[in-house]
Amino acid sequence: MAHESIVTLTEDNFESEVIQSDVPVLVDFWAEWCGPCRMIGPVLDQVAGEIGESAKIGKVNVDDNQALAAKYGVRSIPLLLFFKDGEIKDQVVGAGTPKDALVQKLNTL
Repeated sequence: MAHESIVTLTEDNFESEVIQSDVPVLVDFWAEWCGPCRMIGPVLDQVAGEIGESAKIGKVNVDDNQALAAKYGVRSIPLLLFFKDGEIKDQVVGAGTPKDALVQKLNTL
């Protein structure tokens, strides 16, 4: 079960939740069938619990939102994109990044 503060992102709300956000946003591009995506889910839940309201975490299901995946050039998942002021500032591909490193990336934005 995802942390209650994690936002489900779609083509309809991506602009308002990510591009227009006044706090940094970590966007997780994932899919239900992706093993590494399921592995990083609990890590993102922990990050969400730690960062509070200083940043936001959102998840984009690439199967349901193919236009968003194409727009951001998603070639492999999980793909974590770090947005600030509507722009991509950093990215992580794969599920191997420790929670503390993700928190640190968000805190430095």
